[in-house]
Amino acid sequence: MAVRVFQGLGASTGLSDDFPWGLWIGFDVMTGVALAAGGFTIAATVYVLHLEEFRPILRPTILTAFLGYVLVCVSLICDLGRPDRIYHPIFLWNHHSVMFEVAWCVMLYNTVLALEFSPAVLERLGWKRALHVVHLLTPLLVIVGVVLSTLHQSSLGTVFVIVPSKLHGLWYTPLLPVLFYLSAVAVGLAMTIFESYLSNRAFGVSLHAHLLQKLGKALAVVLGVYLAARLGTLALGGNLHLMAERSTESVAFALELGLGVVAPIVMLSSRRIREHRTGLFYAALLVVLGVVLNRMNVGITGMQRHAAVAYMPSFLEAATSLAFVACGIAVFGLVVRHFPIFSATAADGKEVPAPWNRVPAVARVPRYATLTTSKGALVFGALGVVLAGTIGVMALLPDEHAMAVPPAQTIALAHRQIPPGSTVDLRLPDDEVIRTSDRSPAPVVFSHARHVGRNLQPCTNCHPKPVGMVRMEAGAQECASATMAACASCHDGSSTFEVGAACRICHPVDAVHPGHALSGRDACPSCHAHWKPGSMTPRCPGTPVAM
Repeated sequence: MAVRVFQGLGASTGLSDDFPWGLWIGFDVMTGVALAAGGFTIAATVYVLHLEEFRPILRPTILTAFLGYVLVCVSLICDLGRPDRIYHPIFLWNHHSVMFEVAWCVMLYNTVLALEFSPAVLERLGWKRALHVVHLLTPLLVIVGVVLSTLHQSSLGTVFVIVPSKLHGLWYTPLLPVLFYLSAVAVGLAMTIFESYLSNRAFGVSLHAHLLQKLGKALAVVLGVYLAARLGTLALGGNLHLMAERSTESVAFALELGLGVVAPIVMLSSRRIREHRTGLFYAALLVVLGVVLNRMNVGITGMQRHAAVAYMPSFLEAATSLAFVACGIAVFGLVVRHFPIFSATAADGKEVPAPWNRVPAVARVPRYATLTTSKGALVFGALGVVLAGTIGVMALLPDEHAMAVPPAQTIALAHRQIPPGSTVDLRLPDDEVIRTSDRSPAPVVFSHARHVGRNLQPCTNCHPKPVGMVRMEAGAQECASATMAACASCHDGSSTFEVGAACRICHPVDAVHPGHALSGRDACPSCHAHWKPGSMTPRCPGTPVAM
């Protein structure tokens, strides 16, 4: 965290301007939100479907979901360029952005989960009146929580619907929000089985085997629906052939679908495995791993080919993600030791209608996680102080610390228009901040490294005359013979803004020919009738605008 605060994301992660989303988004946020789906799944089962028999496993599931969403918010603090402004969506509304909807849904659902978990706190404190009020509001809270979860679980898929040219065809589909929601329901059931099994092993509480067997049967059905929808969207998009292309993406897709969907369906279709506590646990574990792979593939693997970069998380990225998981497990152990989370079980194995049962003293929980020692209280208190101090320090740092990725000043590349065996050493200028209007939400930065390095464009695409920043190897030909393409070869209105309609984004009005009284978006098209690659013939007399 110290490296991330004082040196930026560029020093503490494997991220770059070309690949700004990595492990902290693909795993910590996208996967964390999915793995916390058990809260709304089981809550809807009890309160909406009125299947009261599942109530004994409701409170631990709510706790798991609550911790998951809290850790998602904490991980966002690490990943955001300016985490001290994480509250901005509350006051600065941009209802055209899908991220605005996700931010509000996550904030509201965190509040709902806190209220759903509050009965455990109120019972521990003995506040009966407040507990009675919360019980009256619980059905409404559950309905609101189900709606919010449906919105943001699917909206995380909507984020990638807007990048059809960037996400690999094995994962891109306009129905990605539906697939995200179906997979969230599946992993919600799997996480309930996963958490119940581990709680039984760690704390000696009831396993509720008969309930978990029913969840396993329902999980097989949900996975079957998801598999049919997944293959159906591939067929509708004409992308089934990509499964056999023998690439990194196809291997990752095969692992995700084979281990995370097909294998659990086969296992859970067997009644013998469903009734075997260990077999049911491993089937649920495969589902959890499959959803983890899916979110990582969508957020990372499926985006790397278009970015033309090989992203590899740094050690600090991986260590931070593992630390979040460890903190979640430690806090879970701490809460169940001090709050009524698990129901009591009689000697005959039947559920006792008691509100809660303390975890046995012999439970295998480290002493530091119980806050019964001064060392444990000191450790958890120090972690809270460090986190709060980190956010405060970030608020004092200037904006350039947000990303702090060193610009690529020198790029060595071999271009197809350069003779074989020759290379060009481009000494590129620093990034330039383009003048924007007062309505612009942020500065617009032009990067030579991004335009030249990533797309391997010759300099003469933008500069008609040879510029003095190209040094050729001995015997190489001049690159001035490269195609003299205009900006419109890239800025064509499909992959980015249309150059004929938004020239003033790059060229202020005083750069227009002085003899013309031009304004607004009609500035460039009034002189340049047809913006085509290699064609910049002016329609009216005068000197063309220098590009």
